[in-house]
Amino acid sequence: MKNKFLLALLFLGFAGLQAQNKIKPGPKKAAPTQGVAKKAVMPSKTTNQGIFAEIETSKGKIVVQLEFTKTPITVASFISLAEGKNEYVTTPNVKNKPFYDGLKFHRVIKDFMIQGGDPLGNGSGGPGYSFKDEITDAKFDKAGILAMANSGPATNGSQFFITHKDTPWLTGKHTIFGYVTSGQNVVNSIAQDDVIKKITIKRKGIAATKFDASKVFAAYYAGKAEEDKKQAAIQEEARIKKAEADMAAKKLYLEQYGAVLAQKAMALKAIKATAATSESGLQYVIKKDAAAKKPTTGTNVYVYYAGYLEDGTLFDSNYEAVTKEFGTFDQNRANQNGYQPFPFQYGNKQGLIPGFIEAIELLNYNDKATIFIPSKLAYGERGAGNIIPPNSNIIFELEIVETPPTK
Repeated sequence: MKNKFLLALLFLGFAGLQAQNKIKPGPKKAAPTQGVAKKAVMPSKTTNQGIFAEIETSKGKIVVQLEFTKTPITVASFISLAEGKNEYVTTPNVKNKPFYDGLKFHRVIKDFMIQGGDPLGNGSGGPGYSFKDEITDAKFDKAGILAMANSGPATNGSQFFITHKDTPWLTGKHTIFGYVTSGQNVVNSIAQDDVIKKITIKRKGIAATKFDASKVFAAYYAGKAEEDKKQAAIQEEARIKKAEADMAAKKLYLEQYGAVLAQKAMALKAIKATAATSESGLQYVIKKDAAAKKPTTGTNVYVYYAGYLEDGTLFDSNYEAVTKEFGTFDQNRANQNGYQPFPFQYGNKQGLIPGFIEAIELLNYNDKATIFIPSKLAYGERGAGNIIPPNSNIIFELEIVETPPTK
């Protein structure tokens, strides 16, 4: 949701917006992540034939059945890595040897999943190549699903994860290539930095025996350049269509709300003409509450805000009335009680963009401020997603209160 993304950007500040090969826990207010009974673990087809990976860990054995017919490239990569037969590995110390043996589960989130397969042990490593997604009709609808970790489309490498429970928000975003058939209790007991001692591949049945992982992956990789070119063309076409749709939507929005934006831009420009300027370059106008007191360092304050670009565009607000005025009200956000002030520890120097933190420290409870944050104290040359352009100065109407509203 756009509004959640923007609030997240406030908290991220200048931190990286996308960490490599991380799987996102679900939204707290969507499907609950605590206290939910884990669904039974069943392979897609109950059979004793197929390809199985026995994952020996420091906590015991996990057995997974691999979907080599539905996701052949992913399974081929996994098997050839596990058996040390993948000729495309370029990462030192794991080339021409069983790739996974001795690696750690470097990321474990309780009641969500365990993640391993990174030779660097920090979430940023891989085999030195990447390959396409193989999204099928499989869903993250139970515990024990084996899937590829990624940092975006077609960035699969060696990192994989196994779920503790159903995680439906991941469906369609990660390639599911196997299911736990035994050892889910071991999956649930794994802690961060527990070790993958060894992965052994077992083939049962004619089709499984005929599946030559090294050849399958080599055949894919031989045509990868051409496929990448095709995918790039598809993505470019999708980008153009999205840009056209966004432009049409913006045109319609401006027809309805352009006067509101223009009026706001003029009002903000007039306020800025009277603003004081700090040593950092932050400009501000504060309407003081004479009876208000200063927050004590270390206490939680509750922050209302409305954020604008210099042309009067509202990019986010937790004032419900403001979003309705600008035509950006989101009923789903309202249903989740999302139009509320967010808590922030007064005196904390981390977690928000620098200009926002500086502004908060200028305020007493119930003061109302308009703050003008130069790009260097906001999102700088990178901007923020598709919402705040690079090198943008941004403006906030800001207020802190001592206690949150009761609703």
